[in-house]
Amino acid sequence: MAGRVIGAKLALFVGDKLASLQRDNTPGLLWANHWDLPGGGIEPGETPLQCALRETHEELTLRIDPRLVRWGRDYGASRGEISWFFAAHVPAAVEADIVLGDEGQGWTLMEVDTFLDHELVVPQFKPRLRDYLAGVKSAPFT
Repeated sequence: MAGRVIGAKLALFVGDKLASLQRDNTPGLLWANHWDLPGGGIEPGETPLQCALRETHEELTLRIDPRLVRWGRDYGASRGEISWFFAAHVPAAVEADIVLGDEGQGWTLMEVDTFLDHELVVPQFKPRLRDYLAGVKSAPFT
């Protein structure tokens, strides 16, 4: 991989809703108090997909089988970075297994349209989610 790897996010559909985390409201925190998706910074030796799945486990205590990840795309290339956005689907019953980790104020399962229209969603994830929903071609990922 060329470029500086910074991290990855996962649009996790639980049934037909999107797992969303409300970021902490800490002064100076980028996008404080906004709704976010599971994911974060990459650790040494991780692939972007491993990063997104690890962060999902840390933030929502869910272990997502990598085979459930349907789509992925690098959105950092224009800045010389590697910043992946993935999408995965799990059954609605998985909601019972979600427990908030040690980051964020809370979580919810949000209707997709609500997420896309919400004023307090981290803005760069809206067009990325729209790409997935519109069927923009996925990039190869592992």
